[in-house]
Amino acid sequence: MPTYLEGSLVAGDARFAIVVSRFNELITEPLLNGALDTLKRHGADLDQVTVAWCPGAYELPLVAKRLAATGQYDAVICLGAVIRGATYHFELVAGGAGSGITSAALDTGVPIIFGVITTDTIEQALERAGTKAGNKGSDAALAAIETVNLLRQIDAPSAG
Repeated sequence: MPTYLEGSLVAGDARFAIVVSRFNELITEPLLNGALDTLKRHGADLDQVTVAWCPGAYELPLVAKRLAATGQYDAVICLGAVIRGATYHFELVAGGAGSGITSAALDTGVPIIFGVITTDTIEQALERAGTKAGNKGSDAALAAIETVNLLRQIDAPSAG
């Protein structure tokens, strides 16, 4: 029989940092509220959560990596919104944020969750920030909780 490892959705004593892009705050503030609500509903102590605001999505990876490197957090959640415009800027920002967040997580070994929504229109972004399409900040918080618990299982000494 195979051994299955699966993270639970109980935050317990896990410590979280959330890095939020100030750009598109109309979108990112509801994402933050969704993440905080989900952490609370799953047992996190919000007094142990740090929220760091940064200028935009492009700056998320550096701030997240710096927070992760402190050793104070079990996971870092990155929240942002990149909305396509008429120029190539969208691809640069979205791609830089995505690859930077991935690199930061791999470099630090701390889960750094990609909660950056990338949409063609502001209407699509609003839908993903708590209306029709749920709240992607909440989804990112769930991913953080589950990943923390999965990594704890992997790191735990085997019984036997």
